Amino acid sequence: MSEDRIKKFENRRKELEKMTDEQLKSRFWELCQKVVEPMVDYGKNYTSPSIERSVLLRMGIDSPTTQGAVLRINEAGLLGKGAGHVVLKVSDKHKITIREAAKRIAEDKTVLEGLF
Repeated sequence: MSEDRIKKFENRRKELEKMTDEQLKSRFWELCQKVVEPMVDYGKNYTSPSIERSVLLRMGIDSPTTQGAVLRINEAGLLGKGAGHVVLKVSDKHKITIREAAKRIAEDKTVLEGLF
């Protein structure tokens, strides 16, 4: 390693030594958030109905239901949350299977109201 890298490491180590376990834990989660944030933004901003239908198909939902569910999710402005995520939230909320949740979303757009 270069001398510069070693010096930077030693400086960071000295700063971290002064921290309590709780402060270290807080710092860890702060850094994790910074690492994941660009990926989450990318997923929210660069998805499409086609991608989300593909996700639902891989979750075992049939094609006609997938089409309807993604259409409803998109109309509700929730596509950036991820269709799979939306279906799982509906499934958990109503204590039903993911296939039943997708079917309910496709048939009744009110099921998405107040979900997030």
